Amino acid sequence: MDIRKDWDLYLALLPGIAFLLLFKYTPMYGIIIAFKDFNIFEGMAASPWVGLHHFEKLFASESFLQVFRNTLLISVYKIVFLFPLPIIIAILLNELRNMIFKRSIQTLIYLPHFLSWVIVSGLFIDLLSVNGGMVNQWITALGGQPIKFFLDSSVFRSVIVASAGWKETGWSTIVYLAALTSIDPQLYEAAKMDGAGKWKMTLHITLPGLIPIILLMFILRLGSVLEAGTEQVLVMYNPSVYNVADIIGTYVYRIGLGEQDYSFSTAVGLFESVIAFILIVTGNFLSRKYLQRGIW
Repeated sequence: MDIRKDWDLYLALLPGIAFLLLFKYTPMYGIIIAFKDFNIFEGMAASPWVGLHHFEKLFASESFLQVFRNTLLISVYKIVFLFPLPIIIAILLNELRNMIFKRSIQTLIYLPHFLSWVIVSGLFIDLLSVNGGMVNQWITALGGQPIKFFLDSSVFRSVIVASAGWKETGWSTIVYLAALTSIDPQLYEAAKMDGAGKWKMTLHITLPGLIPIILLMFILRLGSVLEAGTEQVLVMYNPSVYNVADIIGTYVYRIGLGEQDYSFSTAVGLFESVIAFILIVTGNFLSRKYLQRGIW
């Protein structure tokens, strides 16, 4: 490695390294708040050390156990119902031969990604409102009773999953569409000559070709299992559905900023990060062991 020869490339690395150090590694010093009785006026250094007190409080808290359960359930629902959707849509789009129609569909399904969750929340509130919402008007016209989508605990999680799918599924297809371009077209031609139909080509060529990127995306998705869409839930939930919608991210927000218990909320956030790290490492280990593929 000759640094002097490639000095310009190393120089180009400096902004990225500076960004990582400043915004990713330097804030890690704040982790010590989780082990202190933090006082905003005394600062981190002067605040008394309490060790694992906040973690003991965390695991003994019934409200946190409910929050942890809600987080897992919402994340599992999103993985089960939403993770396969971009793959399916990418395969279907890849089969379209009318480029104008294909690009129009791509644009339409990508656009929601660029809307903030505040706007998306407002759209779904208008659509699902009991008073004048389009969906409830259809339900009433068909002889049913209006559904309180944002107030009924039994359906609110479905609203969370459906709105997340509408907003992000189209954007996620980009990764899989890019992966499809790397599959050798000669494989399809050979399969066609052997009499294979679309379904067999999809099953034996397309899906195997997507396996590496599917594994990559799934392992990365495991790391965000305890995130579950904090911004989304924060703008859509209300006290009526706290019992099914309050997740770790919103819990940290309410405890940390609402009650100004910074040490406890930092302990919750640190717990979430450690679990995310363990899930990613475990997922990659299992993938390397059983499928001989991984992200490192």
